Amino acid sequence: MSGGGVTLLVIAKEPRPGRVKTRLTPAYSPAEAAQLAEAALADTLAVVRDLPARRRVLVLDGAPGDWLPPGFTVVPQAAGGLDARLAAAFGGCTGPALLVGMDTPQLTAGLLAPALAADAWSACDAYLGPAPDGGFWALGLSRPDPELLRGVPMSTPHTGAAQHRRLREAGLRVRELPPLRDVDTPADVPEVAAAAPGSRFAATAHRLGAGDRAPGSTGADATAAGTSPRSATAADTSAVGSTALDRAAG
Repeated sequence: MSGGGVTLLVIAKEPRPGRVKTRLTPAYSPAEAAQLAEAALADTLAVVRDLPARRRVLVLDGAPGDWLPPGFTVVPQAAGGLDARLAAAFGGCTGPALLVGMDTPQLTAGLLAPALAADAWSACDAYLGPAPDGGFWALGLSRPDPELLRGVPMSTPHTGAAQHRRLREAGLRVRELPPLRDVDTPADVPEVAAAAPGSRFAATAHRLGAGDRAPGSTGADATAAGTSPRSATAADTSAVGSTALDRAAG
């Protein structure tokens, strides 16, 4: 794998209770949702840290914590909607750039290999990683142009298709990366954890009893009825306090 001339971007939100993964509640408490978010972010950063790159940039809404490994430049997210924030992230790059979010802890070097190969940009101008929910989990541009993102409707079932269309209408040669499921709802947690064995996310999901939180499980039914299948322990809460492209940015 080459890729040394590529800027790698991770767009993320500080994993703080009540600010991240709010759609995981009430199956998970805000503190538990933040633990899952932090684990997913840490797994993502660990993969990106080990990839060949000219530069690694964390585009962050919030403040970095001790979950951030060395080797990253941290820049704040721009103001505005998600399209404007993604556009600004690419606008700060020169040369090829590849962006991923924080909601796919099953990310591997192999999944990004096509966009990091020595000949990655010889017959391709853009890479797009689709998500099953209609969004996208990765976007790579040979010549980062903010106008390729501004105005694309985000957080809809058609976001990925709209972004793909924008790229093609600009005359770009687009190649798709493998699809990846992102963590957005309680049903996603055990599925993504199973796809990322050995990850921090999988360990956190197991500790929190993710299989009992998914829709249709006994635990999920208990939560819907107003009782918790597993109360957050003092240790869980204290762990959050002591540690720090679609919806991943906000």
